[in-house]
Amino acid sequence: MATPATSPSTEAGVNAYMRQVGAAAREAASAVARAGTRAKNQALEAMADAIEADAAALAEANAMDMEAGRGRALSTALLDRLELTPGRIAGMSSGLRQVAALPDPVGQVSELNRRPSGLEIGRMRVPLGVIGIIYESRPNVTADAAALCLKAGNATILRGGSEAIHSNTAIAACIHKGLLAARLPTHAVQVVETTDRAAVGALITMNEFVDIVVPRGGKSLIERISAEATVPVIKHLEGLCHVYVDTHADLDKALEVTVNAKTYRYGICGAMETLLVDREVASAFLPALGARLTQMGVELRGCEATRNVLPGTAPASEEDWHTEYLAPILSIRVVDGLDAAMEHIRRFGSSHTDAIVTEHYGRARRFVQEVDSSSVMVNAPTCFADGFEYGLGAEIGISTDKLHARGPVGLEGLTTQKFIVLGDGHTR
Repeated sequence: MATPATSPSTEAGVNAYMRQVGAAAREAASAVARAGTRAKNQALEAMADAIEADAAALAEANAMDMEAGRGRALSTALLDRLELTPGRIAGMSSGLRQVAALPDPVGQVSELNRRPSGLEIGRMRVPLGVIGIIYESRPNVTADAAALCLKAGNATILRGGSEAIHSNTAIAACIHKGLLAARLPTHAVQVVETTDRAAVGALITMNEFVDIVVPRGGKSLIERISAEATVPVIKHLEGLCHVYVDTHADLDKALEVTVNAKTYRYGICGAMETLLVDREVASAFLPALGARLTQMGVELRGCEATRNVLPGTAPASEEDWHTEYLAPILSIRVVDGLDAAMEHIRRFGSSHTDAIVTEHYGRARRFVQEVDSSSVMVNAPTCFADGFEYGLGAEIGISTDKLHARGPVGLEGLTTQKFIVLGDGHTR
């Protein structure tokens, strides 16, 4: 099938273009599902080689996006997500090689057991088919998503934000070089080349071509996808992450964990947005934390008890407990023990990632069992909620849903299972 024409100028043209993209992806999905591990890994290694060879061209394309973003007055957090530093470009090629090194999930058979009938019944892991990825700002998602979808045997349609169009197109060129090197169809990975918003509406309703959609971006984008999609969606709405400093915490450890959770990168969904501190340790813990974060330029907003300990802190409103800042802002609440902390998380949390700092085994165990989030941590910062850190090689996104996949979605989350039944002429 020929590569679809690009840059349609009318809504009808966009819809027709997207249907061509969808049909090409559906055709490619069959070829990718049949591809062996060796071919997929060869493509991934060749993609990594192309990114390394074309690093200067990627940086040049990204500079165009950064200049346009500043002209559009994008926020500091969005510009940080958009930028492709030399380290991030190197990280893309490294991520591709890491995915190549991961075990191929496709074809794995599990739970094989012999039934009284004599039949052997098990489950085989198989690709989902065609995956649509809708994302904003971060152009490195283009490489990560392509790698994971390909290794899991899927074709993918990538629709990045208009602010990253030059970066995404340049990365797509490297991806296509890798696919050609492995003799796989280039339309196994397609970057939507129109920035028209109608492309999103088409992608999320093409049930005949697309098997699942993964949105990555701001709350408004994900709310729109969730409301309008007829294709199944893997999503998280927001990352309203908490760290609770327990009365039994090692306060030196708690200081390092909380500072890292907030300041590692402000714009990631795993950044801590609300700190909960047990009343018994608030006066001993908060002054050191406040001094450290203030020196780093973090704005603090706190409850009345927090402001009694940190007089310069701005008052926190009810809205603050609901807010994912993605910025150097932290809300702080003093709570009366573990139950109050977990109740706050239950009421205001987004089921993304929450952590406790404590040396008390029983309290840690209760927190892990009772906090209903996709990742729950003990004595570790929430910014570790990441596919690479979890050993997934990379992630397609983080799911706070409870069906199919939950938490960072890596290779296994991009496959499904079917039953296989092995007989020898059995009859029933």
